[in-house]
Amino acid sequence: MHLTEQQLNFFHTFGFIHIPQLFQPDEVTWIIEEFEHVLDTYGKGDGHDGSQRTMIVPTIDHSEKLCTLLDDPRVVGIASDILGDDFNYASGDGNYYSGDTGWHADGGYPEIFAIKIAYYLDPLRRDTGCLRVMPGSHRPDSFWRTGNVAPRDSEELWGVPPSEVPGNVALETNPGDLAIFYHDTFHASFGGSERRRMFTMNLIKQGVTEEGIARVDQYLRHHCPVAHGFKIGGMYTD
Repeated sequence: MHLTEQQLNFFHTFGFIHIPQLFQPDEVTWIIEEFEHVLDTYGKGDGHDGSQRTMIVPTIDHSEKLCTLLDDPRVVGIASDILGDDFNYASGDGNYYSGDTGWHADGGYPEIFAIKIAYYLDPLRRDTGCLRVMPGSHRPDSFWRTGNVAPRDSEELWGVPPSEVPGNVALETNPGDLAIFYHDTFHASFGGSERRRMFTMNLIKQGVTEEGIARVDQYLRHHCPVAHGFKIGGMYTD
């Protein structure tokens, strides 16, 4: 699969895109089975009690079958359209989420560099924990980045709950959908259950110039499992 010109323009302009039902029900079944095995076996997910988020980094690396998602022509086509054919995989997290996640971005880069492909494995709506995004907030000239405002401070600044910050978009998803967004895009979720299943694949542009290689190095250091407290011996499992 490849993005249409309109889809690619939308993604670059607003910093996100939702692709419904990219994976069929039989594919969703094995993806969920493999995900839960990884989280329960390697990430202490079998002890998840809903009091806090349970997370593992990396995720797909622990499953030979989940690793095939990196070679899936639908995923490869979309990622290549955005980042180029030589994009790199750079780990990813797996989660049983619990409660809200406040507004945040996963990075700040001077140019398009890193994207997150998110697999949400439960039906999620605007008030039950679906991904919320702030359109255009990935742009360096966005007022979310150049001004003295932050959506996470909405109640203090404007007397508005974070879920009601004007302009935010709720990406309601079903298992089999993909949500893709720039690391720089502000995102959040509100009203979710105590066991929302979700995992990600982080993909980045390959470093070519000295500056680009330094950016990749910095990214890997920040997003590697050890930086999140997981001591697997490196960026990737065997």
